[in-house]
Amino acid sequence: MEKVKIGIVGAGVWGETHAAIYQEHPFAEIVAICDKQEERAKILADKYKIPRIYTDYHDLAEDTNCDAVAIVTPDFLHADIAVEMAAHHKNMLIEKPLATNREDIDRIYNAAKENKVRVMVDLHNRWNPPFNTAWQEIRQGTLGEPYSAYIRHNDIKWVATDMLSWAGQSSILWFLGSHSLDTLRWMFHDEVKRVYSVKKRGILEKLGVPTDDLFLTTIEFSKGGVAQMENGWVTPNGNMNINDFKFSMLCTKGMLSIDASNHNMLQMVTEEKTTTPDILVANRVFDKCKGLSYESIRDFVDRLADGREFRVSLDDARNTAIAILAILESAEKRQAVDVVF
Repeated sequence: MEKVKIGIVGAGVWGETHAAIYQEHPFAEIVAICDKQEERAKILADKYKIPRIYTDYHDLAEDTNCDAVAIVTPDFLHADIAVEMAAHHKNMLIEKPLATNREDIDRIYNAAKENKVRVMVDLHNRWNPPFNTAWQEIRQGTLGEPYSAYIRHNDIKWVATDMLSWAGQSSILWFLGSHSLDTLRWMFHDEVKRVYSVKKRGILEKLGVPTDDLFLTTIEFSKGGVAQMENGWVTPNGNMNINDFKFSMLCTKGMLSIDASNHNMLQMVTEEKTTTPDILVANRVFDKCKGLSYESIRDFVDRLADGREFRVSLDDARNTAIAILAILESAEKRQAVDVVF
């Protein structure tokens, strides 16, 4: 089978993650890396033996020896890059969300359709083992029809203050809420009809990060299901896990619950602290990438190689992003907002 030739836009921490996975994949070949900071691109190129380095994504788009591109930039920078890649008929994996405003969402969506390119957005919680098992049980009808749900997906302050240099230009709704809402849409097998959200702000601003601290959102689905969604990034840094991740769903014939943060499968205790090491999201086994957030990237290559549909469709990504915009609007207005696709 001929290998998929892939270029990467963005040579940061997650850009290196993409490079590591493509290097491992038997059907992938990394042919180019692009970053405005040439030195950063060179470091990855040397480490992963990437033959071509670009500092302008337009040049990568014109690279005829490249079949697909991974866009691994801050969320608000996706649109121009994606539209350019679509114009040059590159298939794409875009880190979530698709985009952060309606104009950019529509631009990417239309460009992909017009140029007949395949686009997947990395909404990787669908590869999370407990969530995927729950989804299978729900689809099989074991628990009856989904009725109501609660999801809590929070991060410690360090993510906004130290990990992401661009947190002040984004929102926890884009960073984690995208995963939360896509998970709810997936579990309910339905689209969001109406949202009502409230937010709080102040803790991160005092720490020099001008962004909202948290959102509490009520979601109504078209078929009548209801859900509560909590997203924040002000959990104390001393929490045992970066993520505080809980999910429960009541169905007509049963219920389920997931604790994906303090899972108690592994705890490490020193004289200073107790931690719950990550064994689900981004872990390694014998130096191989094995966490759920790696599986989605690997699956992107698999679907390009075998021609089957992506497990996260472009419409999935579009509708999730549009519903997130409605939540942001609701939190600003302090009133319910209908979601218009």
